[in-house]
Amino acid sequence: LNAIRRPSLPQPPLFPAKAGTQAFLEMAFYVYILASGRNGTLYTGYTDDLYRRMTEHRAHTLSRFTAKYDVTKLFFDEAHETREAAWTRERQIKKWRRAWKLELIERFNPGWKDLFEDMR
Repeated sequence: LNAIRRPSLPQPPLFPAKAGTQAFLEMAFYVYILASGRNGTLYTGYTDDLYRRMTEHRAHTLSRFTAKYDVTKLFFDEAHETREAAWTRERQIKKWRRAWKLELIERFNPGWKDLFEDMR
């Protein structure tokens, strides 16, 4: 997974991959915004596996809303160290006005590039 890391966010903690080994896995939780296209229908969510969640959205197996409105393009993602932090941020963004969400996307992804394409 080639997740995009925002330089302003702290790095996620490392967790042992298996007890007794020196290998470590990076653990992160993501808040993301999908849209059907530029200035299209928006969907905000959070997950601990952004690639898997995007695959589910694109296959229309996860959310009836995203399937109904074909909201499958990833335009914003943000990494968090804990599940609680990601959940809190998702709730915060979901309460925002549409214009604020569009401004957030414009600030971090002015070209409205589908970020999932870089993850493949």
